[in-house]
Amino acid sequence: MPNLVPKTWRRRDTLAFAAGALGFSALSVPNWANALPVTAPRRAALKNLHTGDAFNDVYFENGRYLPDALAEAQRVLRDWRNGEEHFMDPGLFDALHAISEKLETRAPFQIISGYRSPKTNAMLHARSKGVASNSQHTQGKALDVRIQGVDLANLHKAALAVGAGGVGYYPVSNFVHVDTGRVRQWRGA
Repeated sequence: MPNLVPKTWRRRDTLAFAAGALGFSALSVPNWANALPVTAPRRAALKNLHTGDAFNDVYFENGRYLPDALAEAQRVLRDWRNGEEHFMDPGLFDALHAISEKLETRAPFQIISGYRSPKTNAMLHARSKGVASNSQHTQGKALDVRIQGVDLANLHKAALAVGAGGVGYYPVSNFVHVDTGRVRQWRGA
């Protein structure tokens, strides 16, 4: 198994991964995720538009997260500008799974932005007021996505219905931001 703990990880990131790999207890699972079946397999389908990398596999099975699958999905979601990887919150994959279920689609989420290193995020923040200085992307808790063949407004509604965290709607830029931070919503360009 590859080393999944970069030197820059904080202790809580490691603990979060360990909890995910071993299977969350009911106390550590966010309320919205309690609606997901505990033993049913969960699949994520991802296509990074910048690198061409893809992931389409089961990441949760028999009541536990699969570390090798999470590591591969993490690789697909790396900062495409510099190749840096970071621990990705398994709850993010649960949110995508729940959104796919609501939309009744197996089409992959097209990834516009996954993990962003602090350096990348600072550069983007300097260029645009729409990029938060302390973005959830830098914490491995956010994705900017769309799904080919799914109306962006419908993707936005499904993400809001899941209630996993923050949801940003960017109709001009053609993506929806999904994160596992506190529940909130906004509209961007």
